[in-house]
Amino acid sequence: MEPDELVRDYLLLGLKFDRLEEGFVDAYTGDPALRQQVENEPTPDPRRLAADARALRSDLASAGLAGERTRFLDAHLTALECSARKFAGDDIGFVDEVSAYFDVRIEVGNEDEYREAHRRMDAVLPGPGTLVERMEAHRAADRNPPNRLRECVEAFNSALRDRVRVEYTLPETERVDYEVVGDKPWSGFNYYLGGYRSTVAINSDLDQQMANLPRLIAHESYPGHHTEHCRKETGLVGTGQLEQTLFVVNTPQCLMAEGLADLALESVIGPGWGRWAQEIYADLGMRFDGERAEQLSAAASGLLSVRQDAALMLHDRGASPEKVEAFLQQWTLSSPKRAKQSLRFLSSPLWRAYISTYVEGYRLLGSWLAQTPVGSQRSARFKRLLDEPLTPGALRDEVASGGGAALGR
Repeated sequence: MEPDELVRDYLLLGLKFDRLEEGFVDAYTGDPALRQQVENEPTPDPRRLAADARALRSDLASAGLAGERTRFLDAHLTALECSARKFAGDDIGFVDEVSAYFDVRIEVGNEDEYREAHRRMDAVLPGPGTLVERMEAHRAADRNPPNRLRECVEAFNSALRDRVRVEYTLPETERVDYEVVGDKPWSGFNYYLGGYRSTVAINSDLDQQMANLPRLIAHESYPGHHTEHCRKETGLVGTGQLEQTLFVVNTPQCLMAEGLADLALESVIGPGWGRWAQEIYADLGMRFDGERAEQLSAAASGLLSVRQDAALMLHDRGASPEKVEAFLQQWTLSSPKRAKQSLRFLSSPLWRAYISTYVEGYRLLGSWLAQTPVGSQRSARFKRLLDEPLTPGALRDEVASGGGAALGR
């Protein structure tokens, strides 16, 4: 099979999944005739999609594609085959499902680490009452007033955009628009429209915390999802790697993208992001303790695996929703409302495995980035995430070859 033919068949295959569940295709910026062709066809048979994914994988070795493109497509065809089998009703264990989707092997976290995180959080928020009560009071005080949300979003978007455009070249015409939505299982979402344009939706069902807003804007826009899409459209797509015009849910792309985005604020601002955010809020006439926010964020980082543990409880160990909610409240120190929102995300047929993209993506990409010192070398390595078709397996290999500890699949 010729390279262009194989890539075209891959794009058609991925687009067909949106006919099975709307939203499976997160973004597509390629030839609209391919999408129209899929929309004009009968609803696809999941069994046939699984067979097509296997057939394309078997053709990869002889297609004559560059090694990094072959590795990228192989990992993504593995993920699409698993998704097709799930749509067909196959019984696939949750750990195996996550492994096929995201090219990582997950396991239960360590509750001793969660207890240590609570101890560190307790030290950041001293005072009377339980840690749960103090966290609830802190979140209430840290709530971004709804009537100020848009101007805060615009302020952080502008500040981060200016910083990112100095560090990483972006097209002059790129733009992000923001909208407030409700009744969604997530807190924020980037809809990349192609042509260097994104719409970022912010969920009004959840209180937006002042401490989280700069991280949210960095995650969704600069230098997160929007920046990555723009640079890959300019670079990879511009040089003929048309497989990069398709971004589908439950593939290694997602783990790489979410890991990149969760590390975005630290990568572009670095240590001291709290003080940086405090100054921006001060310009808006708002009080924000940036140093404490940064300390609390560092302390809470020990709770990284809690939501993945909740997914394992729910989908691998058969725990009841009530037990999972209680687990989330216990370790994340969250309100019943927020725990229910987390459970909604974990229970969604489309998103049930997706929590691992944040947990394992942050862990894997963070370990890989940490092989270089903070500064110009770290910035150059982060740029590779924005520009190259990297996969989790490729990063694990680099960590191992660089003398770092091997990362489990």
